[in-house]
Order: sequence, then structure tokens, then C-alpha cells
Amino acid sequence: MSTDLILLGTAAGPAPKRTRSAPAQVVVVNGAAYVVDCGNGVARQLVHAGVPLSSLRGVFLTHHHSDHNADYGNLFLLAWAANLEHPVDAYGPPPLAEMTKHFFAMNRFDIDTRIGDEGLPPLDDLVVPHDVELGGVVHEDDNVRVTATLVHHPPIRTALAYRFDTADRSIVISGDTAPSENLVRLAQGADVLVHEVMYLPAVDEMVSRFNGRTLREHLLASHTDVDQVGGLARAAGVQKLVLSHFVPTDADIPDETWRERAAAGFDGEVVVGHDLLTI
Repeated sequence: MSTDLILLGTAAGPAPKRTRSAPAQVVVVNGAAYVVDCGNGVARQLVHAGVPLSSLRGVFLTHHHSDHNADYGNLFLLAWAANLEHPVDAYGPPPLAEMTKHFFAMNRFDIDTRIGDEGLPPLDDLVVPHDVELGGVVHEDDNVRVTATLVHHPPIRTALAYRFDTADRSIVISGDTAPSENLVRLAQGADVLVHEVMYLPAVDEMVSRFNGRTLREHLLASHTDVDQVGGLARAAGVQKLVLSHFVPTDADIPDETWRERAAAGFDGEVVVGHDLLTI
């Protein structure tokens, strides 16, 4: 069995960034693709990464901020056009099932046209959405067991982190969160922890350019300072810490600054994530 983690997009926030793509990653196990978060352009990033859209097996949303779910429905629509023929389970906080239904309704003209004109199977039958409100095992198949936990990302009440356990690796994706004891417990002994990070000096410089007091308060309450993330990784006993979802994204902060700050108090390997990096 082989398990790869590919960072599809490592930016933060809904506006398009010049240096990084929107938040998304994919765990590839025996050729089957399990996507975590669906920021803008996720399908194209999968193609750039060499992951066939038709290999999609599962989709997992951490929460319903638009930088994480903007292309949730589009991923299915585009994979379907690329010969996806088998059902795919989708997981995320409510109202995921309702969102899925409304997406199909919005695109009914295109879906029905392609079914009749191109012979594609009914798309509605290929997507199986599951609302996730609590922690625990949410998905298990012949490749992977996926466990979720609730993390702290106010004002959103249901924000999730996911752990992927395969025969050869364990990978944890934090989603967006302030320091979280639930996440530390979920990540115990994992091979890889992908964690969001924020660099406060650059945040302060960014918000000084406009009336950003409310934004600053949100960022400090709901994200994790890079100076804290090494201690969280140490407490979880993970082997490798991968930094992603950089706040702020386009601040031209050197990789070494992120790495040195995150490494404080952590003896394992620290990787500064970049789009399309395979881990």
C-alpha cells in the first residue's frame, strides 16, 4: 500500500492570492483520492498534481467558510465530466446535504443536457453527502479509516479536523482552528500533522492599512499563531509538522521565518508547505 499527501492549495482567506492557491489537500491511497477542503480551483490543482479526477473516492470539508468550500459542488461537476462513474461519499458540517441538493438544482440544466447529449450517468446518484456534527469515525473503506474531531474556529460552531489512518501512514489535517486540545488528542502519534499558521507581526501590518480591528480580533480568536504550533505538535507526539493555510498569505514572509518559529519546542521535522508539494 502507498499513501501520499499532496498540498493542493496552501493559501488562507477567500480572495484569490498571487502566491498560493485556495485551501485544499488530497490523500492518495492505492490510487484513490480523498480530498480535504475544496477551495477555488481544486479540480485544476488535482490535474496539475497528476491526480485523475475520476479517482475521487471521498471529499471532506472542515467547515463552511468560502475559501474551504467554494468549489465543493464544482469538484463533482468537473470530475463527472472527466468520467467519474462511481459513487463518492462527501462529509462535512451541516448543512452539507442541503447544499449538495441546491448545487444540483442550480446546475440542473447542464446536468440534464450532458446526461442526454453525452450519455453521462445521473450525477445526483454519484454523490452521497453526510452531515457531520460530532467527532468519531466518519468513513472507513478498504484503503483508509477517517476520524473527525471538533476544533475551535469561532464564530463557526461546527469546524472539523480529520485524521486519515492507512496501512502505512497516519495523516491529520487541522482545518482552521485556534489551539485545540481535541486536535492534539486526534493527532496523537501521527506521522504527519498539517496545521494552519498565522504570523502576528504581518497580521498587524496588514490590518494597519485599513480599519481592520474586527478582522484582527477574528484572526486572533480563531487561528493559531506560528509560535504556538510547535508546542501543539510536540504535545501530539507527531513525527512531521507541515505548515499550511498561511495567515496572511501574500506578505512575502520567508520560509525560514515560518520554519524557525514553528520549530520552537518541537524536535520533529518542520515542512513549510507549498502548492503541489507531495509529502
